[in-house]
Amino acid sequence: MGAGTPVPDIGYDGAHAMNWDRIEGNWKQITGKVKEKWGKLTDDDLTQINGNRDQLEGKLQARYGYAKDQVKKDVDDWLGRM
Repeated sequence: MGAGTPVPDIGYDGAHAMNWDRIEGNWKQITGKVKEKWGKLTDDDLTQINGNRDQLEGKLQARYGYAKDQVKKDVDDWLGRM
């Protein structure tokens, strides 16, 4: 692996898959926490995301101008604190 390759990438997604299922199932209750973390997301954004992680990551890229890898890391970090 090169110096720029994130080592935990392979197992990391699997470790958070069950947690994401929980978020997806309780999206309406969790939107407040999402807005606390990422205040630039609008209510319309949250409605469109509707618990879909890919949609969340895409909206974060659009609103904050983050690179895809940074958004994925931020979401993983946030998810780990849930």
